[in-house]
Amino acid sequence: MQAKYEQGRYLFTSESVSMGHPDKVSDQVSDAVLDSLLAKDPKARVACETLCTTGLVLVAGEVTVNNSDAILAMDGIEDTVRQTLRNIGYTDPAMKFDAESCAVLRTIHGQSPDISRGVDEKEGEAGAGDQGLMFGFACRETPDLMPLPIHLAHRLMERHAAVREQGLIRGLRPDAKSQVTIEYDGGRPIRVHTVVISTQHTPEWNGDTKQAELKQEVIKHIIEPEMPDGLYDPANVIIHVNPTGQFEVGGPHGDTGLTGRKIIVDTYGGRGRHGGGAFSGKDPTKVDRSATYMARHIAKNIVAAELAEVCEVQLAYAIGVAEPISVLVDTQGTGVVDEDALSRAIRETFPLTPSGIIDYLQLRRPIYTETARHGHFGRKPTADGKFTWEKTDKAEALKKALGGVAGSAAAR
Repeated sequence: MQAKYEQGRYLFTSESVSMGHPDKVSDQVSDAVLDSLLAKDPKARVACETLCTTGLVLVAGEVTVNNSDAILAMDGIEDTVRQTLRNIGYTDPAMKFDAESCAVLRTIHGQSPDISRGVDEKEGEAGAGDQGLMFGFACRETPDLMPLPIHLAHRLMERHAAVREQGLIRGLRPDAKSQVTIEYDGGRPIRVHTVVISTQHTPEWNGDTKQAELKQEVIKHIIEPEMPDGLYDPANVIIHVNPTGQFEVGGPHGDTGLTGRKIIVDTYGGRGRHGGGAFSGKDPTKVDRSATYMARHIAKNIVAAELAEVCEVQLAYAIGVAEPISVLVDTQGTGVVDEDALSRAIRETFPLTPSGIIDYLQLRRPIYTETARHGHFGRKPTADGKFTWEKTDKAEALKKALGGVAGSAAAR
């Protein structure tokens, strides 16, 4: 299978969805609830799931908090939900789902003591909150070391949100999807082949003539500003905008949303493997989230250190056990060092226990709502400490652990 990425021409496609997509609405609500609790109790344990549909948001899950301020934050979950919906843009009753009129139901109880005893610190070290396998991926296709198709799909959705909020195209609504197909030759991107954008809109854009006008506006204001130089040829690209003909009915009124249904959008757009665990609504003791962030951090540092052009890292854990049961590196034929030696260097360079990861990446903070839209990876680390897993500050330490290996994988 990997040979497909190493020779010949082929097409690869990834998609993203907007902050107003119903599944992303659910992800953002779950992470906003998580953030509201971590802001009051950094050691809160949270597993929060959200369902949203016409006129209803249902928040369910298990929570353990340790102080009265966090208990008050739980009492304020309804306000947290409504503010999240306002921030997304669901403020118009005509969409049949809006922050002021929807019902908010909450059913939350304490965490299972059987899980808690596996996570509680013993001799200063906490066990993993669940068993599982987590993958991290990086490649040299973009400055952020992400695959190009998912990178562009996310940027289109970011641009869609900005255009909608600034009113550059009138009548856009929050729900939207993007899809980008890149043509590769010998494993390297050579051109943008196809771009698809479906965007919810007001009734004024209904009809073939209006849709043709909307397509030109979307190309001008959303698509072309995000296309990479040298890879986008307007005369030689396929573009679909609202290919069904119109998209008036959308959001949670058009499709029920659930937390955790966009895990490929959240990661690498299908280019790297996925262990199956969702992120949103989970505090960092859940290795589904924290260890996946660490796996991305490790893979990105390996590529940044020029130890490989492409790198996938797998970490695996057993519930209640602190150390990972396996660490696997796959450089897909692009590495400049032995992969077993690289695995050993990873254990030497990075903390891999749940407590070590949490402290190293500074994860006990209210930083998660922003991750629930436009991807968890390929984002810029911020001054206030968000997206710490995107730093490449361990590249030199990795080389040192490998005995000062130097050289470029591209020259291999």
